[in-house]
Amino acid sequence: MRAIVHYLLAVVIFLLYGVQVCPFLESLTPIQLGFPVLITLALQWLVRQWWLPKIVSAAPFEQRVKRALIGNAGLFVLFGSGLALFNWVIYGPPLESGMKVLLGFSFLGFFIAIDLALEEERKLALYLQQIGIDLHVEENLFPVSRKLQLFAAASATLLTVVMILVINKDLLWLSEVNDTLTLESAKRSILIEFSFVAAVVLAHVINVIYSYAQNLRLFFDVESSVLVQTNQGDFGGRVPVTSHDEFGVIARHTNLMVEAIDQRTQEIQRTQDVTIFSLASLAETRDNETGAHILRPQRYVRVLAEYLAQQERYRDALDERTIDLLFKSAPLHDIGKVGIPDAILLKPGKLTDDEFAIMKTHPMLGSEALVVAEKELGGSSFLRVAREIIETHHEKWDGSGYPKGLKGKEIPLSGRLMALADVYDALISKRVYKPAFSHEKARSIILEGRGKHFDPDVVDAFIAVESEFQTIAGNHSDEAYAA
Repeated sequence: MRAIVHYLLAVVIFLLYGVQVCPFLESLTPIQLGFPVLITLALQWLVRQWWLPKIVSAAPFEQRVKRALIGNAGLFVLFGSGLALFNWVIYGPPLESGMKVLLGFSFLGFFIAIDLALEEERKLALYLQQIGIDLHVEENLFPVSRKLQLFAAASATLLTVVMILVINKDLLWLSEVNDTLTLESAKRSILIEFSFVAAVVLAHVINVIYSYAQNLRLFFDVESSVLVQTNQGDFGGRVPVTSHDEFGVIARHTNLMVEAIDQRTQEIQRTQDVTIFSLASLAETRDNETGAHILRPQRYVRVLAEYLAQQERYRDALDERTIDLLFKSAPLHDIGKVGIPDAILLKPGKLTDDEFAIMKTHPMLGSEALVVAEKELGGSSFLRVAREIIETHHEKWDGSGYPKGLKGKEIPLSGRLMALADVYDALISKRVYKPAFSHEKARSIILEGRGKHFDPDVVDAFIAVESEFQTIAGNHSDEAYAA
């Protein structure tokens, strides 16, 4: 469609152009002037439709835009030469007239070819983005500054040459007109001719600038989107490398940067996950609980969080990244137990009041250890979530918990989720001081604690996903872990 519009406008512009710059063309009748132009551009259009797609599509991706530019411009030069030759054979005009015809076609072809090449670049960019292929830009770099210099120089040269032709034609015209021509009418006629040429040039320059701006917007939209994705922790985005200039280099190095960040982030996450599991396992070796107690509660927490995330009031607080942090941080909930003496931690019977008072210090011991880590390493969402879980998973909804006696929503959501997950796992697990309770027994105890021990919303979520709790408990049982 863009090419069709260009060709239709070219017919109108060239007919007006010929009258403005060439006395011989001005002397022809509208049919003598217009018919050859229509036939020439129609034939040129047919050749373009048949030939140009073949040479462009057959070229490597790196050469397609260049071939589209040269092909479109070459057709205007070729058929402009043909039209000049036709006029010379049929009408016998002076050589100067034929040169003006060729210049007119070249003038239009220059701007039209650039615009259609920019359109080809946009199509190629979208296609390469779709199939995930990049151009090798650094081998054939064509700087943007050089493109702009060449475009400005060529535009200025063409405009100057056309203006000279108009001036020359007007001087000839003024020398031949009779004395009845007034100065005002001559000035008006010359001004109209200059305005026409200036308007055509300005319109084509603006169109090329707009077309190039579309390509830049396409690039910057994708570039900005990928950078925003990367900043949000999503490293799956990439910028298609589709131009042989600095923007192609920027795209290539953006992709390399994102890949490098992704690799380093994965390494950090793997190190973080191993460290978490190792610390949690260390705490478990000093406790009378099994290693499966690391695996089950974190999965309970994730199931609860994913269910609540479907509700409007929790959607923002429980995005995908936060749920992942909850899952990874949950195994550290009892890390503070490493600071509890063995005589209390490993005691097989019921603790005395004094012993239980010491046991109740483990949330703050674990929290204080992470505070030290935060001071050394700087704050992070992982350390914050982990510290919330460690410090508040023994708080109760009615304020009767420890270590700070927080109440209701004073307790962070992470701690409220962990509280239910930890209690459920303790209830269904065998301990030296109690047998394992059934799911039904654990369920009734949790329901009894709704609005007292537990956040009512978290209890409701538990009831909604209790079958998943049972599946998790079965897949990660103490017996399976020991085996």
